[in-house]
Amino acid sequence: MSDFDPADLGEDRSLLLVDDDEAFVKRLARAMEKRGFQPETAESVAAGKAIALSRAPAYAVVDLRLEDGNGLDVVETLREQRPDCRIVVLTGYGAIATAVAAVKIGALDYLSKPADANDVMNALLSNPDSLPPPPENPMSADRVRWEHIQRVYEQCDRNVSETARRLNMHRRTLQRILAKRSPK
Repeated sequence: MSDFDPADLGEDRSLLLVDDDEAFVKRLARAMEKRGFQPETAESVAAGKAIALSRAPAYAVVDLRLEDGNGLDVVETLREQRPDCRIVVLTGYGAIATAVAAVKIGALDYLSKPADANDVMNALLSNPDSLPPPPENPMSADRVRWEHIQRVYEQCDRNVSETARRLNMHRRTLQRILAKRSPK
């Protein structure tokens, strides 16, 4: 936990954790509670939005892909209900395009799974004006290609057919690429 001071959290320590992985969200909630937060969990877009509408928290960690939809919908609701909410998007399918989309609608940061409680806490408490350190290893060519496909997919409002047309790629090939995790 490095040099963390619970006073850094401020008066309102409410934290919403939205993730459809029940075991993960419970472990993260316990870990964040030990760090001074007051966590509340939701395992769907609907439950996350309901909590955001009834009692918008000061902090939130939202998974991107949930069983009933896209976590960005929860981010938008949080931002509308509480503009000062510090939101981190967490996902197993990290791509530059989705990171940009998350930040544009109000997320403070974007983390790829696996991320531990320290990573989450550092992202929640980070200074948005500071630059992160440079990466140790640059992206591979396969990763750059995958990132480009993800960016075009986001720009086409997640329409597979339109994305395939713009990339001059067969639609089924694109669907297979989109279903896989990002290359290293």
